[in-house]
Amino acid sequence: MSLSVLMDSSSPTILLHPSIEPRDETGSVLFDPSKLQKQSSLPSEFIWPCGDLVHTQEELNEPLIDLGGFIKGDEEATAHAVDLVKTACSKHGFFQVTNHGVDSNLIQAAYQEIDAVFKLPLNKKLGFQRKPGGFSGYSAAHADRFSAKLPWKETFSFGYQGLNSDPSVVHYFSSALGEDFEHTGWIYQKYCEKMRELSLVIFELLAISLGIDRLHYRKFFEDGNSIMRCNYYPPCNNSGLTLGTGPHSDPTSLTILHQDQVGGLEVFINNKWYAVRPRQDAFVINIGDTFMALCNGRYKSCLHRAVVNKERERRSLVYFVCPKEDKIVRPPQDLMCRSGGPRVYPDFTWSDLLDFTQNHYRADVATLQSFFPWLLSSNPTSNF
Repeated sequence: MSLSVLMDSSSPTILLHPSIEPRDETGSVLFDPSKLQKQSSLPSEFIWPCGDLVHTQEELNEPLIDLGGFIKGDEEATAHAVDLVKTACSKHGFFQVTNHGVDSNLIQAAYQEIDAVFKLPLNKKLGFQRKPGGFSGYSAAHADRFSAKLPWKETFSFGYQGLNSDPSVVHYFSSALGEDFEHTGWIYQKYCEKMRELSLVIFELLAISLGIDRLHYRKFFEDGNSIMRCNYYPPCNNSGLTLGTGPHSDPTSLTILHQDQVGGLEVFINNKWYAVRPRQDAFVINIGDTFMALCNGRYKSCLHRAVVNKERERRSLVYFVCPKEDKIVRPPQDLMCRSGGPRVYPDFTWSDLLDFTQNHYRADVATLQSFFPWLLSSNPTSNF
């Protein structure tokens, strides 16, 4: 069944209509924006609970950190950046950075190139659809994984190996999408290289703010294999009933996001949602669950979501920083000595958490709390 909503002055009235949305041979909804946008009703799979749909008009007052002075080694600028990072990450784990060293032309090229991918016919995009248990490829509203509370978006994801001299991103685009997209692959190869450089700078800043060896996290992540994801959120006639991305915390270590000027990213703090203002010259940085474990819970991995717009499409570029799959995730000894407190989380590897979120659990605010019982039941020798 599909649902459409008529709003009156008191409460919404939900009317049922026969399903007319496109579906595959298994009966699962096919997220084809060109057809769904013409319908006045919304497929029930995209309807989210009222508790998740509370809207906000308030903006998050997250710090805007100028990285220029820190990168140049200016002591005063470094001290100021450290204070801002420490305050933000202790409260909610979100901040924005400017003078980050990423050319604005490269950012715009990344948007332009990925537009061509999302504008391909649906049958073409399904030809490079993400495989079960994997993360690379195209996904239409994650309908291949879930059957309810589907996000109103399309995504295209792929991996990036930072220390690999082989242009793996270029090879992925050429093999998955065809030689016509080799140029797109080169744009994203360069984009991922710049994201890696930026992430290592931020890890130095995070280490200083935690009072540990400046290079500790940089060394930990230098050989990491990260994930690049491009998001496309089409307009939605019933935008008040659905979400572009549901409430969740990122299971990865660090997220570097660039959003276009439409806006839609929101963060949940003190039982309220706050919007993150789009800034063309800035990247939004947020702490993920894995880094929260790496700092023994000192810094927060915060619940966030993305709303959709009724009239305008929205796009974002997201780089998820991950350690090498077999690295043991545990806080550094000098951090534990300084804090004097007990271990909050047991040891784990990123490959275990990735497997958990790809095959066993839908990431939300309780991902880590749910992951550790699963991990300990399968590996009783994990250490606290």
